[in-house]
Amino acid sequence: MRCMVIVKATRDSETGVMPSQALLTAMGQYNEELVKAGIMQAGEGLHPTGKGVRVRFDGTAREVVPGPFTPTDQQIAGFWLFKVDSLEHAIEWVKRCPPPFESACEIEIRPVFEAEDFGEEFTPELREQEDRLRAQMADKNE
Repeated sequence: MRCMVIVKATRDSETGVMPSQALLTAMGQYNEELVKAGIMQAGEGLHPTGKGVRVRFDGTAREVVPGPFTPTDQQIAGFWLFKVDSLEHAIEWVKRCPPPFESACEIEIRPVFEAEDFGEEFTPELREQEDRLRAQMADKNE
C-alpha cells in the first residue's frame, strides 16, 4: 500500500524559519534509511502557504485565493510518499522520524487510493488509461 505522510505546518514553518543544519542532516539520514528499505517513493518540503494560492471551484467558476491560510496547524509543510505493507508499517517508520521542527508538531498518515478501491466504476478502459498515463510519467521522469 502507498501512504501520504504529511508533515503539518507550525508557526515557524509558516513564517519561513528554515531548518538547522543538524535537522537537515538528521532528515537526510532518515531519508537514506527510507530509500534503502524501499519505503520512500517521493518526499519534499513546501514553502509557507503565504507563497501559495488555492483555486476554489464552484461549477464552472474558478477563484484564485492567495495565501497565507489558517489555521496554521491544518496546513502542510512537507510530505513523503511511502510504499509499505500496512498502515502499522508506516506508523513504525514515522515514529523513527526525527522531530521535523523544534516546537511540538504532528505528522499525519493517509492511505493513497489504489485502482481496486474504486470498484466497478473504474472500468477496464479507465484502468488502461491510468496505466498508460503512469507509464508516460515514469518515462518523462527518467
